[in-house]
Parts: sequence; structure tokens; C-alpha cells
Amino acid sequence: MQFVEDILTKLETADNTTKNQLENSLVAKGSAVVPELVSKLQVVKGVKRGVVAMTLIRIGEASVEYLRKAASDNKDFEWVAKYLISEIQGIAA
Repeated sequence: MQFVEDILTKLETADNTTKNQLENSLVAKGSAVVPELVSKLQVVKGVKRGVVAMTLIRIGEASVEYLRKAASDNKDFEWVAKYLISEIQGIAA
């Protein structure tokens, strides 16, 4: 999805205000971007990873199914997915 790719590219040079605006634009897309974000979360690092993770938490319940699937397909990602799911569902990790 080009929209997600464009946002991630902009994050490389974004200040905090711009970073927040970019995150908000991802959240505004809602569940439509969740599959792409879960995929990206497994490969991006640094600021991008933080924004992607926070976006998934803010989108909420729509992210859970995709995070569970990614965790079952990628054992190295399992702890990240479990953490995000616990944040979304408000359960202590």
C-alpha cells in the first residue's frame, strides 16, 4: 500500500509535530491499513517501528486478529504481537 510506504518514508526526517501528524493520518485510515502495518512492524526499526506499533494500538481491536496471525507465522515476532494485543485489550502483559 503506497500510502503506508509514503508515511514511513516521511517519518525518516520528521520532527515530533510532523511525526504525530503522520501517525494521526495512519490512525485515520483505520482497519484498512492494519494488514500492511502488521507486515511493516516486522521489518522496520527505530522511529518507524514506534509509530507503527502505536498506530496499531490506537486503531485497537481491528489490529488483534492480524497481530495473532503474524505471531503464529513468525515466532520472532510473537512477543511483540502479544505485547501490543495486551495494550489494546488493556491486560497487563
